[in-house]
Amino acid sequence: MRTVEYQDHAVRLIDQTALPDVLRTIDCRTVDEVADAIRSMKVRGAPAIGATSAYGMALAAERFAGSGGDDPAALLTHLRATGDLLKATRPTAVNLAWAVDRMLAVASRPGSAAEIRRALLEAASHLADEDVAMCRQMGAHGAALVPVGANVLTHCNTGSLATVEFGTALGVIRAAAETGKRIHVYVDETRPFLQGARLTAWELQQEGIPLTLISDNMAGHFMMRGAVDLVIVGADRIAANGDVANKIGTYTLAVLCKENGLPFYVAAPTSTIDLSLASGAEIPIEQRSQDEVTHLGGRRIAPEGVSAAHPAFDVTPNRYITSIITEQGVHGPPFEPALRAAVAAANAARPITAEDDRVRP
Repeated sequence: MRTVEYQDHAVRLIDQTALPDVLRTIDCRTVDEVADAIRSMKVRGAPAIGATSAYGMALAAERFAGSGGDDPAALLTHLRATGDLLKATRPTAVNLAWAVDRMLAVASRPGSAAEIRRALLEAASHLADEDVAMCRQMGAHGAALVPVGANVLTHCNTGSLATVEFGTALGVIRAAAETGKRIHVYVDETRPFLQGARLTAWELQQEGIPLTLISDNMAGHFMMRGAVDLVIVGADRIAANGDVANKIGTYTLAVLCKENGLPFYVAAPTSTIDLSLASGAEIPIEQRSQDEVTHLGGRRIAPEGVSAAHPAFDVTPNRYITSIITEQGVHGPPFEPALRAAVAAANAARPITAEDDRVRP
């Protein structure tokens, strides 16, 4: 199933806040609704919000036409403001800004407003299809790293829900399972938003892949007892040196893997690589509401008046990472030349624009 589509003049999304109890879709008919869906995590996962923002730009162009906007210059000004709105929703995942900039590059080409609108929708659909293809390629590359009968630990949600269709880290797990490797997955619950418990467990259950749900603070216990063979996670932004920003708690897993002699793999498309940042120290970390820590399911679980911190992501230094899996292959240290080569290969497969260069020089 597709997490995001463009249907009936709307951006149609699976509402991930309703899972696992209800599988439902929502239609975003304005850019403000798209921005709210990203901000409120109705849609989440770096590739998924990238595709959503691309469709959001196409929606903005269509809505602008409906209000009488037929001047290409005025449309481009409107789209730049729309892009700024979408980029501000979640600052850590670079896929969002990358997708917006790809759409702005399309909108900057000569043509009538009607031609630009058509080109934007075509470009957004192409970006979504591209994500599916990249994830399947990643799955094929990563599956070779998973031994037969392996116990794999993963964090957060990196499956169909986090992408357009197939998944990044969970796509690797799915691809390995499809080859008959009889794998078992330990699923971190991923506090405080519980993406592992609510979403990853649900996806694996739909796929019929054996799983055990654990709380985040159990991971070290199972590693020390030899119950885990490897860890695979996704990424929201990868710096040029291979430092990785991912859901909070990822860094802890990487340190535990180092202590226990386990491989720690990261799976992400080349669109997640940000070569404009030298290291993870430059990656902006989203700070979310403390209510997501002090409350669970709308019920307070901490004393009234208690303050809580909620950085949504942490940065794992490259020294803890065994390999980074992209659609271009499996990349080991030293990461910078390997990542630059992967991005160059990806760029060779599609036209590069000046807007792309800003994100991934």
